[in-house]
Amino acid sequence: MSIKILVADDHDLVRETIAAFLKESDIDEVKTVANLEEAIAAAEQNGAYDLVLLDYDMPGMNGLEGLQRMKRANAEKAVAILSGAASREVAEAALKNGAQGFIPKTLGARSLVTAARFMVAGEVYAPLEFMRKKPEDHTGPLSPRELEVLRGICDGKSNKEIARDCSLQEVTVKMHVKTLSRKLGARNRTHAAMIARDRCLI
Repeated sequence: MSIKILVADDHDLVRETIAAFLKESDIDEVKTVANLEEAIAAAEQNGAYDLVLLDYDMPGMNGLEGLQRMKRANAEKAVAILSGAASREVAEAALKNGAQGFIPKTLGARSLVTAARFMVAGEVYAPLEFMRKKPEDHTGPLSPRELEVLRGICDGKSNKEIARDCSLQEVTVKMHVKTLSRKLGARNRTHAAMIARDRCLI
């Protein structure tokens, strides 16, 4: 069966990373857009998608109102919410309001692809661990230097480029990346950038 998926997220790195995961898994068509209005326009112009992944915090969403608008534009076919920082309460509200699923941006590539196929098949998806978890206790705010390094990560720069821009040794940048990732609860630099964007840290 041919599968069409639309990924709507206003953060370039997040959007393209998720699209890459889906494309590598042989999904037939993956389109990306940067906001809700573009997502609605894509569905109206190209016909309904088998699945739309909507970032909860992107422009135009206005909370779960954006979910309802997208469902109407997508002929009531599957629309799921993506988020890197939304609470369990938001996830539950999204599902009650007709979302086909809730996808934390912390989800690994394989799990994300499995979840997408699951939702395309008509099943509702929400990761059990996320729905059960309590708020995480991170180890304090980021230092000004860590924020500077994080900004470089969000701009897609390498450790070497960040070191040059900040007049630091590359090994020092690596240390800051490790520390800020721990504080944010991030698995890697891409995940750190996703969290930074969702928490408006940069």
